[in-house]
Amino acid sequence: MKRAVVAGLLVMAFASTPADAHPLGNFTINHLSRVSVGAQLIDVSYTLDQAEIPTFQERGLSPSQVLARKVAEVRRGLQLTVDGRRAPLSVEPGARITYPPGQGGLRLTRVEIRLTAATGRQVQFSDGTFPGRVGWKAVVVAPGKGTDVRSSVPATDPTGGLRHYPGDLLKSPLDQRNAHLSARPGSGRVTAPDGIRGGSGSENRSGDGLASVFADAASGRGVLVLLLLAAFAWGALHALSPGHGKSMVAAYLVGARGTARHAVALGATVTIAHTAGVFALGLVTLALSQYVLPEDLYPWLTLLSGLLVVGVGVAVLRTRLQKARGAGGRGQEHHHHHEHDISWRSLIAMGASAGLIPCPSALVVLLAALSQHQVALGLVLITAFSLGLAATISAIGLAVVYARTLLSRLDFSSRAVSALPALSALVIVVVGCVLTAKAVPGVVG
Repeated sequence: MKRAVVAGLLVMAFASTPADAHPLGNFTINHLSRVSVGAQLIDVSYTLDQAEIPTFQERGLSPSQVLARKVAEVRRGLQLTVDGRRAPLSVEPGARITYPPGQGGLRLTRVEIRLTAATGRQVQFSDGTFPGRVGWKAVVVAPGKGTDVRSSVPATDPTGGLRHYPGDLLKSPLDQRNAHLSARPGSGRVTAPDGIRGGSGSENRSGDGLASVFADAASGRGVLVLLLLAAFAWGALHALSPGHGKSMVAAYLVGARGTARHAVALGATVTIAHTAGVFALGLVTLALSQYVLPEDLYPWLTLLSGLLVVGVGVAVLRTRLQKARGAGGRGQEHHHHHEHDISWRSLIAMGASAGLIPCPSALVVLLAALSQHQVALGLVLITAFSLGLAATISAIGLAVVYARTLLSRLDFSSRAVSALPALSALVIVVVGCVLTAKAVPGVVG
């Protein structure tokens, strides 16, 4: 029986593939313009690939209304200059909108629009659509009828029309919005710089399996208990990915001489902070997105997290230096009475900093739960996910606490070991400064 339960858990957790998640992230708005300068017309094919969260924000509109809004945005944002003069682009009939399946039962938005303008010899093209939104932006050149064209942008599109993205560029997607093209009579030859290659596949950055678990639960596939365990397992695995404060938590427990109780309390704080962060970001997405873009909050949250870590690190370092000076004045003594000089205020701040930045996949689950009227189910799965994340953080903390206790019982009472708490506090300060420095460009930009 136990084997069957474990097998079911593994199937739910790892066979629930999140392949439908948007590879560039759940917030992105991606667009591609393919420009062709022919002897008779300039032809622009504009493609939009919009991820789950911006699609969800348009849930109250019909497809025709959404398409009309996208066409209006394209009319405003695309600019064409031909032989030194602004050339109006006309939208051709046949603009299409579709809603491919996305993560957690949500939808993506795909729009295809064709525009034309009078041709010329020197063409400047600029794509100013959706300013400030994160995503892949590209302009490519296509052969024109009766012309030879020299282009400043490539003739190749590694995304296959925004259907897949190069895996090695997901962390820094292409941001090509402008093109210069020179045309002369010819046979359709294009001279263009080399483009990006290797776009046959992409990794899945936005999905860690939680949304797939919700999709299974919402559709009645699988046993709820196993699905909750799967959400817990995904949270535990998610905590092992880069970030989430693992090194900070470990350094903090060493520097502040934390106990097992403190390690568990850190995990609980991470759970509360992460769950509250998901709900708060969901509120912004639902009610305040006209004023604040949800993805714009991430740099601010990272900045706040970094400042919290710096503050905690400075406090711990100051305490350790004061203790060291006091011990030096009294001579060498044991440190058993230092085991509890951890501050609960700093412990809560450290736990909050580790869980402050919500996982986008958890936000997708919350929005999917709202759209499918399965709010209770979504909240339960998000909580289970956060508990899994906290379990990993707590386990790391417990391992650090017991390892430090073991070292203290062995013959490792050298100066280096005695200096370890102060060094750990210094590590916290350095990590906090790095987090803050990384957040500043996103905040001021």
